[in-house]
Amino acid sequence: MILISVPLCTMQIQFADQKQEFSKRPSKIGRRSLSRSISQSSTDSYSSAASYTDSSDDETSPRDKQQKNSKGNGDFCIKNIKQADFGRREIEIAEQEMPALMALRKRAQGEKPLAGAKVVGCTHITAQTAVLMETLSALGAQCRWAACNIYSTQNEVAAALAEGGFSVFAWKGESEDDFWWCIDRCVNVEGWQPNMILDDGGDLTHWIYKKYPNMFKKIKGIVEESVTGVHRLYQLSKAGKLCVPAMNVNDSVTKQKFDNLYCCRESILDGLKRTTDVMFGGKQVVVCGYGEVGKGCCAALKAMGSIVYVTEIDPICALQACMDGFRLVKLNEVIRQVDIVITCTGNKNVVVREYLDRMKNGCIVCNMGHSNTEIDVASLRTPELTWERVRSQVDHVIWPDGKRIVLLAEGRLLNLSCSTVPTFVLSITATTQALALIELYNAPEGRYKQDVYLLPKKMDEYVASLHLPTFDAHLTELSDEQAKYLGLNKNGPFKPNYYR
Repeated sequence: MILISVPLCTMQIQFADQKQEFSKRPSKIGRRSLSRSISQSSTDSYSSAASYTDSSDDETSPRDKQQKNSKGNGDFCIKNIKQADFGRREIEIAEQEMPALMALRKRAQGEKPLAGAKVVGCTHITAQTAVLMETLSALGAQCRWAACNIYSTQNEVAAALAEGGFSVFAWKGESEDDFWWCIDRCVNVEGWQPNMILDDGGDLTHWIYKKYPNMFKKIKGIVEESVTGVHRLYQLSKAGKLCVPAMNVNDSVTKQKFDNLYCCRESILDGLKRTTDVMFGGKQVVVCGYGEVGKGCCAALKAMGSIVYVTEIDPICALQACMDGFRLVKLNEVIRQVDIVITCTGNKNVVVREYLDRMKNGCIVCNMGHSNTEIDVASLRTPELTWERVRSQVDHVIWPDGKRIVLLAEGRLLNLSCSTVPTFVLSITATTQALALIELYNAPEGRYKQDVYLLPKKMDEYVASLHLPTFDAHLTELSDEQAKYLGLNKNGPFKPNYYR
């Protein structure tokens, strides 16, 4: 057990016991690579579902444009710097729904706990991320940022960040080559060496390991927030190849129970409605995976009157699904009859070509996991199948006999690609990320080894407490006698670190 001190509270941190496997992603890149490429028609619209749309935008690649902000700075690559005013308004709306992050900014900006930190980030670039980036800057950090998803960037928010002096390299509708180029521009810059990594999915960490391994000599730590990225870190640790400490934000309670569960409970309906205008009542839906994301999706769909089936590999999660009133099935048992297929596993090849061939006409197929590997989209790019663009991030894939399925976001993350997510839950995750960066950056040498660390319950409880005033909520305090009876400190933590 290692005692640590964060500028805002005293906590404990311990090694994560569980080591998990992950599936390696292809490292080969190419402008037309199927793993991240988008169909030609996918570039029809660059504006996000909730974004300001500038009809005067041309189709010139941002990489071929010379753009500067009002101060003459051109160290960025975005779609259109002229959209900055619209992005600033969206950021201001997000700030109102991110009370803890704004409180952290106000409390800690005087002492600048991240002074000297050079943070390179790869996350979804949205209004909520912008609030996090500006908070890190207010706490003293320098930031360079790329997008972890080719569809989720809000172009006007990227413009607002660029206008504000941030080095942002992202736009909605990047190609495979664009994606890695943007990451490389964040990392490989003369006179700037990152010393902290904030990653969502592990692609940034992977790129630095592959192209610039010597950079890890000056990097103090990695903060990772996704299932996919955490799996990669545990695999590196198991193989003895993790050369800096890493914080596993994904498995903190405030991330899993709030971002994963409550966020997906609301955003799954939003994404499906915006893209397909589908009515949920009476629809047969199969949700692959009953983790926190799957639980949120199932709860929302059940409440709307859908008939929900669940597939699972884990008997504990499977039993939870049964106890919650869902029918546990194998995918091949229901694939011919369901109207909607949703993947939430974090795995690969969950929905393969065999299942896609057997789906009914008009079946909607989408993914709520971070990675685009769950649906075998590459198998659909064959001469006998026809692709038709319906609207932004909505495709008909048509079989020779006329059968068609509706594929959303080409198998990528539905809610952030096709809609937006609730700002309030992202405040919880972003605050946890910021605290993890502060701790790793300020930790004395030797406190953390080259391993993956789990965030302590005290930090979870602190982040949660910052959000309670929004609801005018009042915590009950233990009496001395009650605290002694339970063997707890009156100020927490109230649950053991292993509690999930």
